[in-house]
Amino acid sequence: MPVLLTMSAFSARIEIRAKEKTRAIFDSIRTDDKFYPENPTRTKFEVKQNKMQITIESDEISHLRANLNSILRLIQASEDSIESVKI
Repeated sequence: MPVLLTMSAFSARIEIRAKEKTRAIFDSIRTDDKFYPENPTRTKFEVKQNKMQITIESDEISHLRANLNSILRLIQASEDSIESVKI
């Protein structure tokens, strides 16, 4: 039986360390990704010990760039929201 290996032309990896806010930011952006099944990129989210890692793969550089920009904006918005309600 032949094995089919897929390889993306472009990829990016983001590592975020936001101390106690890491899990909240992760949950926020991960939820957004779940509701975008037609996403032309392959995005993998992981969180371990206050460190979040996001890997994005795509066959098109423009799709990779668009998804990367969206994720970075969501991370910033999440962090800003958390900071705005800090007591």
